[in-house]
Amino acid sequence: MPVELTLISRSYCHLCHDMEVALAPLLAEFGAVLKVVDVDADPLLEARYDELVPVLLHADTELCHYFLDVPKTREYLAGIR
Repeated sequence: MPVELTLISRSYCHLCHDMEVALAPLLAEFGAVLKVVDVDADPLLEARYDELVPVLLHADTELCHYFLDVPKTREYLAGIR
């Protein structure tokens, strides 16, 4: 079963789109999948992550926010493989 990462995002956020594009090579490298969740569609998510988007998560672990931290994300994915 592939690792599923979650990107907390919003439709009009250019940083969100940039992180999604930047993630593509890592997803391919590790055979991971990405679930994109609209922060504005869930009041609880909006209350928690509103000003932090984009936020990259694996389950309850926050990997990074605002910008993709490639080395940290690669190390994390390698460690849970």
